[in-house]
Amino acid sequence: MRKSPFLVTIVLLGLALIPSFAAEQDLVGPVSREAILARSPAWQDLVAAYQPKPEALDKLRGLGREVRIEVFFGSWCPDSMAHVSAYLKILDLVDSPFLQTGYFGVPEAKDKRAPYFNGRRIAKLPTFIVIVDGREAGRIVETPKKSVEEDLVRILGL
Repeated sequence: MRKSPFLVTIVLLGLALIPSFAAEQDLVGPVSREAILARSPAWQDLVAAYQPKPEALDKLRGLGREVRIEVFFGSWCPDSMAHVSAYLKILDLVDSPFLQTGYFGVPEAKDKRAPYFNGRRIAKLPTFIVIVDGREAGRIVETPKKSVEEDLVRILGL
């Protein structure tokens, strides 16, 4: 499988930053977008650098019904850094009142995670759960099949 240069950069950046996060507390429980971005300048840099697919953004802008997306992530996790940052950029560019998001930080210690899953089956991080009309329509688990925005378009049938 071919890795995108953006993903390779994210993973390398994440690995380089792991020692600096060791002394920081994990973001856990319901958290705001602002708390995620305040975690480290690296999160802000990743949001700024991400270039989503314009065609997918156009489809998401055309969304005509409310969709809730629950994002379970680890503030310590390179995959979360990459894909949650991409999602934040997508939200900025789509700017739709129909996309509602809840962010849930999960601790690094696997034996302490269950209380933060809100009864959801979560096996890997990040996990994006897409909810339409009160029911789960699909998930993006750990790594998108194509990209976060393209996977959202596919799940939502846009």
